[in-house]
Amino acid sequence: MTTRELAVAVRKEAGDPVIELTGDVNASAERALMDGYAEATAGGARAVVLDFAEADYINSTGIALIVGLLAQARTHDVEIKATNLSSHYREIFEITRLADFMTIEGGTDA
Repeated sequence: MTTRELAVAVRKEAGDPVIELTGDVNASAERALMDGYAEATAGGARAVVLDFAEADYINSTGIALIVGLLAQARTHDVEIKATNLSSHYREIFEITRLADFMTIEGGTDA
């Protein structure tokens, strides 16, 4: 399997800022994920959406990074939401109980 380094883009529109994730959420994704979160919350956002539509692969280290992001957000009273998770990753988020700590909206069957 070919890996793609995670790239993030922050979209700020009406409503919550959205962090678009493109590529693989793995050990090399930490800096991009945290930089995206910092950019999204720089204006004092109270909620941030992680858009997984273009996230190709999430491994156990990627799950751990998301847990770390959730912990950081919780200390700053920021709600994390996830959108466009495939049914496979939605199930993983439920099994690992990540779904207990974030709102999951929408989904894909990619």
